[in-house]
Amino acid sequence: MLAAAHVRAALGQSWPPFVLVAGLLLLGQLAGRDGLFDAAASRLVRVPGEAVATLLACLALVALVTALLNLDTAVVFLTPVLLGVAERRRLDPSPFLYGAIFMANASSLFLPGSNLTNLLVLAGAHRSGGSFLTTMLPAAGAAVLATAVGLLLIHRRALAAHAAPPALEPPQPIRVGPGLIGAVLAAALIVALQDPALPVLGLAVVLLAWSAARGRLDPRRALAALGAPTLLVLFALSVALGVLARSGAVSLGWLHDAGAPATAGVAALSTVLINNLPSAVLLSSTGHLQAQALLIGLNVGPNLAVTGSLAVLLWWRAARAAGATPSALTYSKQGLLLAPVAIALALLASSA
Repeated sequence: MLAAAHVRAALGQSWPPFVLVAGLLLLGQLAGRDGLFDAAASRLVRVPGEAVATLLACLALVALVTALLNLDTAVVFLTPVLLGVAERRRLDPSPFLYGAIFMANASSLFLPGSNLTNLLVLAGAHRSGGSFLTTMLPAAGAAVLATAVGLLLIHRRALAAHAAPPALEPPQPIRVGPGLIGAVLAAALIVALQDPALPVLGLAVVLLAWSAARGRLDPRRALAALGAPTLLVLFALSVALGVLARSGAVSLGWLHDAGAPATAGVAALSTVLINNLPSAVLLSSTGHLQAQALLIGLNVGPNLAVTGSLAVLLWWRAARAAGATPSALTYSKQGLLLAPVAIALALLASSA
């Protein structure tokens, strides 16, 4: 009986976040098919000024899409966009390649749906997206600012190169279709509802069916791009760790009285060891941990290594598909400089 209760509790904590991210990834497919990301790229290429201005505009777009449509959606669709912008402006692609993933992780603290870990940690808390945004805004803003400044410093030599003149052709029009409608409605549902998982997935399914009926999207390709096997593996691991934590097989009592820096530090390191989604379930299953510090470590910590989050795996795949050659060593060299500073400043901002 007790074991069954642990399984039910672990399932109850884990399924809504994974359902929500599936819905957001499907909506991202629609947005990509409607040309929203291509339209954004055509505007980014026209940003006046040199490389620094172009990179900052790209990072701002990554932060916006991450906040509204989830960091996994952001890295899948915007990594090739940022690489394309760098190519068309004849710039070193490295700041744009690594900036896409580092900014996505750092900016995933704004809304519950921005990162699965937010939903896993807050499962059962019944907080609206608006309440979450109000609480996490200082920490999220600090993490984004620290990451942006850090990227500029790390890549200062590459960014000193002269950029090609902005494109002269007019930007692509923004089409009002299922992608844009889905993005706006999903953001509204996440902010307004305490449990938006099923409504967002339902919205995605309806819009996907609408787009398929009009012959504008192959639903089988959209579902294949969802990466369901990876999501299912992480879901199963999350449930298993949740059961272990609730049964007492994994003792986390020593963390209950730890301060915010220790909590964030343990969370960040655990993402490197077992990925941030299982870490979120494991560390939050017993309660009593500082939620803000836990989220800061779980969300920004994956910038330490490529094993840190599902988003990094999706970014790697998108980068390779776009012709880039990401390096795990280069990733960690930059992340070891960026992540600790971003975590520290986010903790300071959240306690102010």
